[in-house]
Amino acid sequence: MKWLAMLLVIANAVLWYLSGPAPAPDPSLPQGQLPRVASLKPSVAIAGSRACLQVGWFKSRELAVSEGEQRGLPYRVESIERAVEPLNWVLIPSQPEKQALAQLAALRERGEEAWMVTEGPNRNAISLGLFESEQAASTVVEQKKRENLNVVLAKFPRNRIGYALVFEVEPTAKSPGLQAVEAEFGKKFEFVERVACKGVASPDKNP
Repeated sequence: MKWLAMLLVIANAVLWYLSGPAPAPDPSLPQGQLPRVASLKPSVAIAGSRACLQVGWFKSRELAVSEGEQRGLPYRVESIERAVEPLNWVLIPSQPEKQALAQLAALRERGEEAWMVTEGPNRNAISLGLFESEQAASTVVEQKKRENLNVVLAKFPRNRIGYALVFEVEPTAKSPGLQAVEAEFGKKFEFVERVACKGVASPDKNP
């Protein structure tokens, strides 16, 4: 009987606890609405992206480094192969190799400066000169035509290695400071453009 009485006391205590008042809802939330997941996480600051400017061109790496050191900004030097203005090429068009060699020999006998083109789309053509000026090349073409030579004017494509500097300027690409630096660089350099920041070293870490 003692055990039965003890069990009844424990059962009554459990029922009393379970029938107690529910916890008060959070007054900051509307009734019937669960808290959003975002409100349960601490806020995380988003770091601003760096801004870098690429400026050029420099004829050598040494000149680029010298300019970079004077600016007092983190920088890197890039070597870039770029297309430059093509030359104007005076040619006797391609022909069978034997004929081209015979004509080349005849031209050289009379004192012409001529060379055989040995590769590319103009293979077996005869070169009579490369000119930066299109007007000068056209004058030579007219002269050779008066000598009864079949000549044409073509473009000779060429590339050149140039050096550029990439400066890290401001932490955000919309800051007035960046625009001021762009304006300053634009007065001195052939081109100024914004590029991705990667591997930019502080001035004392550059070779």
